[in-house]
Amino acid sequence: MRLREACRDDYYGTGKTGPAFALSTALRALGLPCHLQKDTVHLALPVEEAAAGLDAALRSTRSTRVHLAPLDLADDLSPLAFGRAKLCRLTPDELRVLFDERRLKRVYPRLELDAERLSEFHWLVIEETVAFKHGPEVRAVPFFSMDLSQDLGQIEPHKGRFPGAFDEALFFLLLAPWESWSTMPEVDWRGFRVPWVYTVDSDIFVRPGSPPSPDTLSWEDRIYDDGYGGTYEEERPVELRLEDNATTELTVWDQSRWVIVEQAKQSVLFETPVAHFLIRAFLAEGVDEFLAHITTIEAALGLRADYQKSFRVAPDRHKGMRATNRMRGRVAGLLGNRSHADQYEQLFDIRSAFLHGCAMTDISTREQVMARSLARQVVEALILATQSGQLPSREDFLDSLLDKGAPLI
Repeated sequence: MRLREACRDDYYGTGKTGPAFALSTALRALGLPCHLQKDTVHLALPVEEAAAGLDAALRSTRSTRVHLAPLDLADDLSPLAFGRAKLCRLTPDELRVLFDERRLKRVYPRLELDAERLSEFHWLVIEETVAFKHGPEVRAVPFFSMDLSQDLGQIEPHKGRFPGAFDEALFFLLLAPWESWSTMPEVDWRGFRVPWVYTVDSDIFVRPGSPPSPDTLSWEDRIYDDGYGGTYEEERPVELRLEDNATTELTVWDQSRWVIVEQAKQSVLFETPVAHFLIRAFLAEGVDEFLAHITTIEAALGLRADYQKSFRVAPDRHKGMRATNRMRGRVAGLLGNRSHADQYEQLFDIRSAFLHGCAMTDISTREQVMARSLARQVVEALILATQSGQLPSREDFLDSLLDKGAPLI
């Protein structure tokens, strides 16, 4: 209680009564001896060191967050570094440091971080610095900052499954032609899966979550000949095999390309949720993946004016053209030929049959991969278009694409 009063009296912004839940969380993170079991007493920090850590945390105005994601099913990939992210292999000791194993054991005394098995996978690691918007108590228990008078069931339309900084890195990687590199698209065109993202926050007032087990990832038993007439068996990660050229071609997804993509995302051509739906398609399964890829194309090249005449600006140079043909024209104008427009119409017809309850056959692997490939190519072409100079407006750009593509369809 005296420590709580000292925090109240000597530091700005901790509240009139001083931190309570936040102080408890911080002391556990620093190794409060009475919370440790006999086999973990060595994790308690010396009093002076713990006091210095608490003092630094109370004075801090920002924290560092590290988002860690295992790339399940990934083949042997080249190391990459772009923006605040890196794709790489990590040793068991490196994983122990990144997961902050000592802090985890202080908070979860029975936890065993299986760094040896986790090190069998590639990792996507993103680091970001976050400025504090609230004091320690609210950061420890976010419920305290909730406005209970608002609609607690409201939907934030563009909120992703993972942290925003991670989604940015994932979108960048999804621009690579994984569907072309895949040797078994009928199994999965993706080069990897992201089953979870674990975030390590340097803020000791935030209680760390328990990291998922390696058993959440994909393993298989492999039997080897030992060369002496015997065999031995071991457990290894499952890998989605890629073409041999994938390792070399992936290296161009580097910092220079990252800068181009980030600049493009500031353009008027990315005012719509293009990145949102490309990521959703990657994370979805079955028909939901297919629909998300079609929606990616519509978000990239569609206008409300296609369906609502009241939004059209006079003069309408393509008066009488139905919405699907407008999209066909833009696809042809953007990608330069009619074949891509035909692909779009074929995929759109499948989507319409599904949505409107018409009898339909199964969506084939070829159609699934076609949807992914066309969506990716459209997004890549938009990024390239942003490098051509100043764009007056998204509407004008899409009209110019229709002017260019209409004769081709």
